[in-house]
Amino acid sequence: MARGRCAYHAGLSAEQQVAQRYVAAGYVVLAERWRRAGGEIDIVLEDADGLVIFVEVKKSKSFDQALSHLTHAQARRLFATAELYLEMLPQGPFTPSRVDVALVDAVGQVQIMENFFAGGL
Repeated sequence: MARGRCAYHAGLSAEQQVAQRYVAAGYVVLAERWRRAGGEIDIVLEDADGLVIFVEVKKSKSFDQALSHLTHAQARRLFATAELYLEMLPQGPFTPSRVDVALVDAVGQVQIMENFFAGGL
C-alpha cells in the first residue's frame, strides 16, 4: 500500500514538473487530471494561438522505460477522452489540437515529445 501511495505522489510530482515546463514556455493550463468515464487526461493546455494540447505524462527510471509504459489501450482511451474534452469547446472537434507525451526520468529530467501520435497509433 505504501508503494502505491509513493507511486501516486511521484506521478503527481512528475505532472507538476511537466506543467511548469509548459507554463514557462508560455502555455496556459486549462485542466489537470481531467476525468470522464473511461479515461483521464493528465494535463490540458492552450498555446497563444488557441491550439489545445493534451499531455500524457509517464514517469519511470529512464525515458525509454517510461515510454514503454504507454500502451495502445491507454492511447485509445486518451484520444476518446480528448474528444469528450473538445466537445465542450466552441469549435468542438474542429478545435486545433495535438497530443504530446511527456517523459520524466528518475532524476526529474523531462523530455516532451510533441504531437507524438502524428503518424497514428
